[in-house]
Amino acid sequence: MVLVALCLVAQSSVDAQIQSNEKTSGANAVVATERVLDSISASRNRDPQRYEKSIKPLLKKACFDCHSEDNVEGNFRADQLDPDLVGGKDIAWWLEVFSVVSKGEMPPPESSELADDDRIRIVDWLSIEIQAAERLSKASGNRSSFRRLTRYEYNYALQDMLGVPWTFAGDLPAEASEDDAFENNADSLHMSVKQVETYHQLALKALRRITVRGDRPVVVHWAIPMKAAFEREKVRLDRDVEAARKKFAEMPDKQVAEIERLKQRFQASADRSHYLELSTGLRVETDWDYRKAGYAFRHRDTFKSIPKPGSHFAVVQPGQRQALTVELGDRLPDEGTMRVRVRASRAENVGKRAPSLQLHFGFQATDQGRSIERVSRHDVPILAPYGQPEIYQWDIPLSEIEHRNTYRGEFELGDQPSPSEYIRFTNSTIGNDGSDTATESPAILIDYVEVAAPIYDDWPPRSHRNVFMESENSHDEIAYAREIVAAFMSRAWRRSPTTRDIDRKLRLFQHLRRNNTNFQETIVEVLATILTSPKFLYVLPGDQDEQQGKQKDQLSQNELATRLSLFLWSSLPDDTLLKLASEGRLGDHGILRQQVDRMLADPRATRFTEHFVMQWLKMQPLEFLSPTQGDDGFDEALLESMKREPIALFADMLRRDSSVLDFIDCDYLVVNERLAQHYGISGVQGNHFRRVPSPSEPDRGGLLTQAGLLTMTSDGKDSHPVKRGVWLLTNLLNDPPPPPPPAVPEIDLTDPAIAKMTLKERIEDHRNHAACMSCHQKIDPWGIAFENYDAMGCWRDQIDGKVVDATSVLPNGARLDGMKGLKEHLIQQRHEQFVKATVEKMATYALGRRLEFADRAGIRDITGRVRDSGDGIKTLVMCLVTSELFQTR
Repeated sequence: MVLVALCLVAQSSVDAQIQSNEKTSGANAVVATERVLDSISASRNRDPQRYEKSIKPLLKKACFDCHSEDNVEGNFRADQLDPDLVGGKDIAWWLEVFSVVSKGEMPPPESSELADDDRIRIVDWLSIEIQAAERLSKASGNRSSFRRLTRYEYNYALQDMLGVPWTFAGDLPAEASEDDAFENNADSLHMSVKQVETYHQLALKALRRITVRGDRPVVVHWAIPMKAAFEREKVRLDRDVEAARKKFAEMPDKQVAEIERLKQRFQASADRSHYLELSTGLRVETDWDYRKAGYAFRHRDTFKSIPKPGSHFAVVQPGQRQALTVELGDRLPDEGTMRVRVRASRAENVGKRAPSLQLHFGFQATDQGRSIERVSRHDVPILAPYGQPEIYQWDIPLSEIEHRNTYRGEFELGDQPSPSEYIRFTNSTIGNDGSDTATESPAILIDYVEVAAPIYDDWPPRSHRNVFMESENSHDEIAYAREIVAAFMSRAWRRSPTTRDIDRKLRLFQHLRRNNTNFQETIVEVLATILTSPKFLYVLPGDQDEQQGKQKDQLSQNELATRLSLFLWSSLPDDTLLKLASEGRLGDHGILRQQVDRMLADPRATRFTEHFVMQWLKMQPLEFLSPTQGDDGFDEALLESMKREPIALFADMLRRDSSVLDFIDCDYLVVNERLAQHYGISGVQGNHFRRVPSPSEPDRGGLLTQAGLLTMTSDGKDSHPVKRGVWLLTNLLNDPPPPPPPAVPEIDLTDPAIAKMTLKERIEDHRNHAACMSCHQKIDPWGIAFENYDAMGCWRDQIDGKVVDATSVLPNGARLDGMKGLKEHLIQQRHEQFVKATVEKMATYALGRRLEFADRAGIRDITGRVRDSGDGIKTLVMCLVTSELFQTR
């Protein structure tokens, strides 16, 4: 009796809280009390007869008219639901019922006969049954994160192991993730026999690239003062003038006119890139042509010291078409580092604005056979003031350049096809008017270019010494091989190898050595098998260091280190993590928090921000867009900035532990100059992203109004409310709409009446079809709220002379007044759902598998801790890592 009384008091308190919330927030307040209901219902006994007595009659009254044998809307029959959530077959449908009933979406408010008390009764019963099913599912222990590394994880793992930031996975296909999953989803990451051979070849290639053979290569140098480039043009002019004198010797007037025309080449426009002779003021455009390698500078076999600054410059204006091309001929090697140095400064009278420089590499062998690719990872700001030039340097691994001129060594310089290659300097500063030819943007002055290759700061290089370390055993092949194999295997397999593991590899070494006269190549072959082992390619296979009595679903210390490093670094654990794991200290939550702080402060954490955000927001369509270079201003710089904006916002929020709700709305943007220009924000200069105040009009701030995401969810020409609504529901609220039924009718734009409609009117007309209603009534209201933003995310008040109508009504009766109303609704009415959805998305990514029914309790626990701690995004990471969910299989 005491227990019953306590339960009644507890339930009465919950009901009172719900009713109070209902008065202020409507039916959606049930969402905000879900955690309260769950915590109470967990202590109550399940009543198997409660469904038949009190729940089914409510469903019959509210749901059976539309979801029964007589009328099956949405392919859903409420009259046939199995009430046994623990062992029945309809748990997925019951979860959908719980979602739509608790949010007030179903039954539709305009036709609902379900009183608020009855709605609460259904939610209460479902909460009890769902938690019972969760506990049973978790106890079954069927969850698994056993999978191979993704392509990007494999690449980063090799980078960190081998000590070089190179691309090793270029020959691997992209992961084929499903719409509702991340690329690291265990269900889709399998291995075929053919893939094993591919991984073996990749490992061999990688190990051969990072190790060296023989003596240190001879370095080839290019020392190119811009005076030489200017005088080269002067020689051409003098030659052409002399030819004109002879040709028109008998025609004085024609001769004078032709010579004057030729001399105009040295009066190039100052707003175009040009060579400048400061003493005379002569200017000649930075012309370039591939034929006969006529612009190639000669190389040297010895180093030449940099001369003092002179009076000749290359003046490089902003824009891809204004770039400075420096042709190097055909002597660049295939391997090693190409070191490029320039002496540069800002132009005169440009104020404090700092222009930026990019480095490209390319070739043109024929009219059609050409290639150009950017080889500098980041833009280099030119901070040196006019008259005080400084040296700026790039180190480019030649083996990382994707396309090289295949005619090198096949043809001589001057022949066709041309075997020559070039580097190109591009002033990437954004023009004041957004175009590539803006005349007011700052120029960059370059007076000297130096190129040398192959450069090795040490010989053998560090990457080689990481494999073939110095050792007292270096003269004893077997002992030295054992030492190399043991050290390499320990790093690759994330644990100390057993004697049996090492002995097996030594037997392979001895077998291969009999047929190979080169010790180093034999070792490389053996190490490649280590990198082809499942112990390297797979994660969480179940390590051998599990302790006696440990729960079978608890991660071992090494498994926990691996999961943490894959989550935050997309790579293998480093020595610090492995040491803590070997000492058994990662189970300490204080130690885990310290490691999360350390790892997020490491540059490798940029992998987390990039891959999680791109996959969470499903940004892949942006990779397939091409700049139009048309009147819409959609250029390469804008497209690149669009891709980076969501990642930059996430990184800024993570660094500051900003509220997760800032993804919905905030009073700041994280933009660079090109995006600020696109948004109409002044005072932002430079290509780096930084936090700036959000303008009051139009509505900006958060993810919903970012240009790239709006462009991605348009149809290329105009907004697309359905795409935008589906994207919001699926990725931000984790509440995807049902798939469209077969034979959905298309919108008939040939119908004059439909053609005259606004987009909103067309959607409403389309929704009136019976086959379309069930999906669109859930999708369209969300997407229509975006209508003030066009296909490129620009604000608009009118479309074809008609005022934009961005108002809509949600299925539960809530009204959205455009973007402002949408943001207010999400923050005020859906904040609990959004935080929970964000936790679910990040947990799915961190675990490397789809969330299952048994994970619901863990997600609720993490969400509650995040909410109680202020909703910070870094706090979310901490709560996730220290959760039972993260530390179990």
